[in-house]
Amino acid sequence: MENIFRYYEFSEFFKDSSGTFQENEISFSELNKEHFLIFEKKDSQYNLYVSKYSSKKGIGNEPPEILELLVENYDKSIPEHRIVLRKYLY
Repeated sequence: MENIFRYYEFSEFFKDSSGTFQENEISFSELNKEHFLIFEKKDSQYNLYVSKYSSKKGIGNEPPEILELLVENYDKSIPEHRIVLRKYLY
């Protein structure tokens, strides 16, 4: 998973304090000024979301305006999971 985070330029993981991700650690990649992909690290699994915030500063600090779960328990060895990620980043 570390290669995916580096390749797609996700941020370092940090603790969510907004309550949205139940204080799990999150990492994000910017799609544009208001839309972001977020990986939530929950125990040893990762969930992938697309979200909308008024600014990057709100991520992890306030609830998102929009949040949609794209992939639960992301597994880089499953082609469908990789396709979902590439769909949003390219």
